[in-house]
Amino acid sequence: MRLSEYTDYTLRVLMYCAAHRDRLVTIGELAEQHGLSKNHLMKVVNVLARQGLLETTRGRGGGLQLLADPQTIRIGDVVRATETDFRLVECFDAKTNACTLTPSCRLKHLFNEALTGYFRVLDGATLADMARGLSLPAMKASRPLADRKLPAVVAAKVAAPAPRRTARSGRAT
Repeated sequence: MRLSEYTDYTLRVLMYCAAHRDRLVTIGELAEQHGLSKNHLMKVVNVLARQGLLETTRGRGGGLQLLADPQTIRIGDVVRATETDFRLVECFDAKTNACTLTPSCRLKHLFNEALTGYFRVLDGATLADMARGLSLPAMKASRPLADRKLPAVVAAKVAAPAPRRTARSGRAT
């Protein structure tokens, strides 16, 4: 069984947001981190926001953040919500089953037990488990959550001054 790209992207978004709970994460940052299309990620993020897992903030300085406690989000629930087909074999769907072995075949029972075991393992893991100790390269951080509620004038006063750039090299000093 193989998970869809949509499920893969969903898990990546959730894990990244869980690892960066202290600040807003941007679609651009996620796209750069994972080498994925911004358009694909926007679809994933919109669905997660509608489900109440992410909060999104539009505009300059906006981004997204995880709303739910990562300890309460089971990986099995995410996979069930994003995958559309768990029919491992034809006989799992009585409407389309044309297998002549169905009356005496034991494979359906075996595969059903395997699928049950698969979800038992996934249900035993939470988003917090998957994000714990996640080693992610340093990305350009978006504005910290603590600053985003301050008026722009106040936030500018408390923010550290930006490094100056030299005209010749373009590097920060």
